[in-house]
Amino acid sequence: MTARADMLGQLANRRIGHALPRAFYTDPAYYQLDLESIWYKDWVFAGHDCELPAPGAFLTLQLGDYPILLVRGRDGDIRAFHNACRHRGSRICSTGHGSVARLKCPYHQWTYELDGRLHYARDMADGFDKSAYGLKPVHCQSAGGYLFVCVAQDAPDFAPYRAVAETYLGPHRLAETKVAFESTIIEQANWKLVWENNRECYHCSGSHPELCVTFPERPTLAVTGGDMVDPDDMAAWARWEAQGLPSRYCIAEDGNFRLVRLRLLEGMVSYTMSGQPAVRRPLSDSVTGADIGALLMFHFPTTWNHVLGDHALSFRVLPLGPTQTQVTTKWLVHKDAVEGVDYDLANLTHVWLQTNEQDRRIVQENQIGVSSPAYEPGPYSALHESALVQFQEWYAGAVQRGLGGPARALSRVA
Repeated sequence: MTARADMLGQLANRRIGHALPRAFYTDPAYYQLDLESIWYKDWVFAGHDCELPAPGAFLTLQLGDYPILLVRGRDGDIRAFHNACRHRGSRICSTGHGSVARLKCPYHQWTYELDGRLHYARDMADGFDKSAYGLKPVHCQSAGGYLFVCVAQDAPDFAPYRAVAETYLGPHRLAETKVAFESTIIEQANWKLVWENNRECYHCSGSHPELCVTFPERPTLAVTGGDMVDPDDMAAWARWEAQGLPSRYCIAEDGNFRLVRLRLLEGMVSYTMSGQPAVRRPLSDSVTGADIGALLMFHFPTTWNHVLGDHALSFRVLPLGPTQTQVTTKWLVHKDAVEGVDYDLANLTHVWLQTNEQDRRIVQENQIGVSSPAYEPGPYSALHESALVQFQEWYAGAVQRGLGGPARALSRVA
């Protein structure tokens, strides 16, 4: 039996409400199928518009086997390209961020315009057609200050997500922010274990003392959706929506993305040890009042986010191997906020630097246990882990669609 047939068979016959079988977290062939069915076909969060403030500003990422480059052109548009020279294939930009007048390959100095056209190729034969050797484009879209790329030949429709993202994220004007700090860690675990850990707070009280100062550990259907919602959540949503801040949960039909504004603990307005703002200058001049909760935005397979009154956090997940995942966190503040005047960097970053390190240890220990031949999928807590069922349903559907396998009618946990 091929890995594809085995994977589709296990998905079709898995036990709902239980973790996935061992191979999904360990098998190199399954990992490659994850790349081909999801990561190479879906939209992937790359970075923020504000990271490319002027023509020539670029950022790079590695998506599986694909090195990708995003750059702002002289016309102001942001484009994405395969980060490989059309001459001998060398990577053009090797740093994560930078700024250039033109894109020059360091190997043989082939040089490209910011819109991808080949500008210069030294000592080529007569009749060489430069127009045939521009950089290969990658689909690129922006929504609410977030940049997404897709390496598929035909990208999925981005419009449904854009409409929701611009509605929920629009008031926060994240395109007019700046990255105050960026942290990248490598977690020795499968990317799905990273996501599964994120999608529940069953572990929070025993693992995240700093985060639990402000973040509600209580099981809440406001994060997962459903008909039964805490009356206090409904009251908060009504209050925030009266301020022009969309708040009630919005879930994509296929589960690919979801957004909701969540109450922090009583009296807390930001992720700090005091619960008070880390940044004196509000994130957006158009949003007044510090107590606006935290807007949570999830977009599988690659990003979860928290947007508060004083700052925002974005988290980007990228798979590096069957049991290795890169997690990049960015702290966004108002573009005119001044470090040392409007915010103290240590205070701004402390809670999530600690939380990320704690999560790194958690998922690595999870990977060690899951890798044991004695591992068997255990049951989820219906009270605390319903979001894991939702993640698994999204994952199974994405793999089945991506590999052209039969889809199973799944029991929904709203």
